[in-house]
Amino acid sequence: MFCLSLLRSGHKVAFGRRHYSGLVPGVVALSQEMKDWRHDFHMHPELSFEEFRTAEIVANKLEKWGIQVTRNIAKTGVVGTLEGSLGSKDAGAPKKSIGLRADMDALAMEELNEFSHRSTIPGRMHGCGHDGHTTMLLGAAKYLASSRNFEGTVHFIFQPAEEEFGGGSYMVREGLFERFPCDSIYGMHNWPLLKAGEISVRTGAIMASCDEFKITINGKGGHAAMPHLTVDPIYIGSQLVSALQALVSRATNPLKGAVLSVTTFHAGGPATNVIPEQALLQGTIRSLDEETRKDLLSSCEHLSQSLVSSMGGTCEVAITTGYPVTVNSQSESEFCAQICEKVVGSGKVLRDVEPTMGAEDFSYMLQNVPGCYLWLGQGKTKSDPMV
Repeated sequence: MFCLSLLRSGHKVAFGRRHYSGLVPGVVALSQEMKDWRHDFHMHPELSFEEFRTAEIVANKLEKWGIQVTRNIAKTGVVGTLEGSLGSKDAGAPKKSIGLRADMDALAMEELNEFSHRSTIPGRMHGCGHDGHTTMLLGAAKYLASSRNFEGTVHFIFQPAEEEFGGGSYMVREGLFERFPCDSIYGMHNWPLLKAGEISVRTGAIMASCDEFKITINGKGGHAAMPHLTVDPIYIGSQLVSALQALVSRATNPLKGAVLSVTTFHAGGPATNVIPEQALLQGTIRSLDEETRKDLLSSCEHLSQSLVSSMGGTCEVAITTGYPVTVNSQSESEFCAQICEKVVGSGKVLRDVEPTMGAEDFSYMLQNVPGCYLWLGQGKTKSDPMV
């Protein structure tokens, strides 16, 4: 609950007139109620842009606590706005505001757990912990609404569709920050590979971009006994897989994190004596640097066209750009780390954690407003993560 201990520092919102040490008592008092909320959300998971029940529960609770509510941003998104009761320490200084964001959607997967609050909806599960994210932000909202012991304005941003469609980008395009101006924004993700009680905060890139490619190779089919009369798309595709790997190993600055993975190779049919006319390659390109990202996307298409053409075939390359690099701003990250240390202790805030090549659509918000995205430890040990 680092967001409950944010203190005034320069242009940041001030929560109270004192430094918290450890957990906030008022939040601890909500623990059982928050546990019940999470179990309810976990039992009723909803997919991206289908978070109707979750959004309604969130909006109703916020309104009950006296928080101004705006519904239906990016279809199912909810924003709660709360003003503090404290005046500015600086006479005449404009009041500042921050955004606190949580995602609400679940995954399309079957839950195999057997505890009493397991998913009640076949094929859907909160496997990524967004039920916990939503619960934590609701807890923060209830606590702050009960005290209003802070200066400025807080926007509680409950975002849809992080898992699949980039709901963060939809909220930004629908005027999130024009309608709810934020001087800075913060988000977090539970992290099972980090010990419970630890928090990781990193300045700069913390999560990678993720883009998808689809390459359709067109050759000339024929009999397996007469390959010289064909243009074999399987052979061409095999060469292309190897060549694509060289884009990272030989054409990318090794100091810039990037990875290209071919994850699909489809060709041929049940007949083992037929060379097919077509092959399909699909995969992802991930990077921790936006310039590297752009270069790889351009090189992927150029290399594919050139190699396939040189071997007598043709190809179509379709690239779907996904989430950009998640980049934490320096001052907000440092501020966030200092606050986290007041909650969990300085030895448990990891500032040199390595970034991950996974992607996160909070990146769209950080492209528009300075802020910080952190990982909240949920695991038993680093080698024995807690599900």
